[in-house]
Amino acid sequence: MRPMTRTLPDWLAYIERIHPKSIDMGLDRIREVAQRLGLKRPAKKVITVGGTNGKGSTVAFIESMARAAGWKVGAYTSPHLLAYNERVRIDGADADDAGLVEAFEAIEVARGETQLTYFEYGTLAALWLFERARLDLAILEVGLGGRLDATNLVDPDVAVITTVDLDHQDYLGEDREAIGFEKAGIARAWKPLVLGDDDPPSSVLGHAYRIGASTWRIANDFFFEPIPQSAAKDEGQPRWRWREVGHRMELPMPRLAAPVQLRNAAVAIAALRALGRPPRPLPRNAIAEGIARAEVRGRLQRFDRDGVDVVVDVAHNPQAARSLSAWLSAAPASGTVHAVFAALADKDVAGVVESLAPQIAHWHLAGLADAGPRGGTVEALAQRLAASAAANASRHERVDRALEAALQQARSGDRVLVFGSFHTAATALDWLARH
Repeated sequence: MRPMTRTLPDWLAYIERIHPKSIDMGLDRIREVAQRLGLKRPAKKVITVGGTNGKGSTVAFIESMARAAGWKVGAYTSPHLLAYNERVRIDGADADDAGLVEAFEAIEVARGETQLTYFEYGTLAALWLFERARLDLAILEVGLGGRLDATNLVDPDVAVITTVDLDHQDYLGEDREAIGFEKAGIARAWKPLVLGDDDPPSSVLGHAYRIGASTWRIANDFFFEPIPQSAAKDEGQPRWRWREVGHRMELPMPRLAAPVQLRNAAVAIAALRALGRPPRPLPRNAIAEGIARAEVRGRLQRFDRDGVDVVVDVAHNPQAARSLSAWLSAAPASGTVHAVFAALADKDVAGVVESLAPQIAHWHLAGLADAGPRGGTVEALAQRLAASAAANASRHERVDRALEAALQQARSGDRVLVFGSFHTAATALDWLARH
């Protein structure tokens, strides 16, 4: 590979400023550039994963199971936590700088005068790299919505909608029906659509019916349930069961800890089975191994600091906060819980705090002024929470300072929960790696 003329950080700074908007939904521009690039199919099979919450974990489960079966797999996810390279994985490894730079150079030549957003550049780079890797399976995580998201450039063999709840209302609509319609746009005619909601919006079901997509609904077409230890084949280890008509599997519990991860794992299994004729066999032992090994940074990621349990999670909307609350109930700390909370300006912060308020003893708020236009100061966050359980929280300019203060206040046996956005989690993980 020829020497790089511009480094990856140079490219990232460039593509962040080249378009006047950070979000400019629509497929016309990216489709035009993809045609100029000569992009065809990124893999033999493609699974696209959309939804309000659980996308990243579901992608990780699919990727882990397919790789355990010996498939060559590419995964495109967003946003990243510590390095942009995390967004593009091939055979379990993050893309290297040289490969990403080569992809960006090709895109820059092909785009001509066509403007692309940061996410559109990244999506094209992932597809460009995947096509050259000769993959068995490409897994694409939707960035925002679905119908007009850049990942919808590719026709998936299976579409997945993990959940539909309120988030990004400025772009997707004010209620679940409107948001569901946008997310259902990743479905394709006569192809499977896997649904992880017990009660999906009628807009999702109606769209699937109109285009002839076959729906695989959780709690309807496939099921999951924990197995009481007394009934498990291996009584020493907790297990769970996945089943559909005529088929069932008893599986190890995921390494990913939250109760909601069983649902995400069940959806991931359904997505792989919905492929019909996969590029390679998917034996039961690969499913079990993949479920047990799947990991995702920033999802209940735990650290011990002098007996204090530090937990970092990317939960950033009320539905995710409710899942976080369920985990706190299932795995209570022996002491008190201290929260470090920082969120983007367009989030329902009061709804998030309300979901967790009964379980939090002390609140520490932090600003995200370095998170771009959607960031904000701690004073602005505190003002929005003036009528909430976090009204009397301590205030800190940055997440790292809030985390330091929480750890100073905490005692052995306590828990410090850091959450609110990917920016919050990234800052915390970086600080924890250095301290």
